Amino acid sequence: MATVNPATGETVKTFAPFSAEEVAERLSAAVDAYHEHRTTSFTHRKKLLLTAARLLEEEQEDVARTITLEMGKTLAASRAETAKCVKAMRWYAEHAEGLLADEHPAEADVADSGAVSVLVRYRPLGPVLAVMPWNFPLWQVVRFAAPALMAGNVGLLKHASNVPQTALYIEELFRRAGFPEGCFQTLLIGSSEVDAVLRDERIAAATLTGSEPAGRAVASTAGDTVKKTVLELGGSDPYLVLPSADLERAARVGVTARVQSNGQSCIAAKRFIVHAEVYEPFVRDFVARMSALTVGDPTDEGTDVGPLSSEQGRRSLEELVDDARAHGAAVLCGGGRPRGLTDGWYYEPTVLAGVTPDMRIHHEEAFGPVATLYPVADLDEAIRTANDTPFGLSSNVWTEDAEERRRCVRDLEAGGVYFNGMTASHPGFPFGGVKRSGYGRELAGHGIREFCNATTVWQGESATP
Repeated sequence: MATVNPATGETVKTFAPFSAEEVAERLSAAVDAYHEHRTTSFTHRKKLLLTAARLLEEEQEDVARTITLEMGKTLAASRAETAKCVKAMRWYAEHAEGLLADEHPAEADVADSGAVSVLVRYRPLGPVLAVMPWNFPLWQVVRFAAPALMAGNVGLLKHASNVPQTALYIEELFRRAGFPEGCFQTLLIGSSEVDAVLRDERIAAATLTGSEPAGRAVASTAGDTVKKTVLELGGSDPYLVLPSADLERAARVGVTARVQSNGQSCIAAKRFIVHAEVYEPFVRDFVARMSALTVGDPTDEGTDVGPLSSEQGRRSLEELVDDARAHGAAVLCGGGRPRGLTDGWYYEPTVLAGVTPDMRIHHEEAFGPVATLYPVADLDEAIRTANDTPFGLSSNVWTEDAEERRRCVRDLEAGGVYFNGMTASHPGFPFGGVKRSGYGRELAGHGIREFCNATTVWQGESATP
């Protein structure tokens, strides 16, 4: 467990992993906290979560600098991530009670069942294990923690090993806000220890955001132990540009959609599928904008793209680009390490054309600032190309044509379709994918109910007059 500055490669601080005894103590504390927390009122939980939001807002700059130090995104991006977490906490504090309000079936169905009354009540499940990634080290956790805590659950966080300071801060934040001891705890453990924790009978369910292999491992264990899971895995999101699009906006937003979090985002637009009629002007503008990005120190306010999070991450990205180049792809810009940045794990914003199915990058997720281009003849080919991936997290479509929008909503295999804009999660909308991008939903009412027991409460006629 270590903070290693991606901009320099320097190991800043190390942390000793928890012993088996420490993990067991925290699991017991989670159970004790759950029995207390589950009986509290929504009004009480709301007060605590709003306090956490206020504390985080007050500490935004320090938290943002920690995020940047640990995983390398620009300070501007880290500040925006922190602000988004504050927004989500406040959203769930205000909406949770309504989202989990008792539901009353139709009177005809109640009467047909022979009941005097029937209601559906949402009750918490218990301690939930959250296995979270480093690319949005605060947001990924908060978008689980805020609804889970408001529902009456408690959380145990196994965060990525390269963001330990952020992980420990989150635990301390909820404690300082007044949540009971053990209500939200960080486990400093390695990936190899997740299986044993998930198998522990004190864990009721799990949520994971991360790689497909990690998702398979958690899903397998959860299936073996019959525990509920929500998985948000990789993505290779398409970005369709059709003839009626505003090309200038599509190119400008497309750059942001590709390089957000230094290109290390599951919902980043990765495959740019462009109609032949507008391919050349779009590509010309898009490549010019990608080439103009400033790569450098993420703490410099003028930097657009910081380093990748790890040396291995850069090596994996280089292998994908080198493989594409070897199989005939054209590198329109970038394609290597920036000159003059000898320390840290930087990679140039890159655009590849001529990508074919025999290239690894056609099928694998490029986790870095690398975009691939696909010219298509018509909407049918655009949709086929967009769906030609094992992933299905989200999608972006630029068009002013109502029929094209209808077709895309009907036919794109993804958890979201965003028209004339880039994919971005919001606390009010469900978020998640299909195919190998996972299952279940986070955020909105869908997310808070994922880890609830929808309990049918049926009342028959009393025997007493």
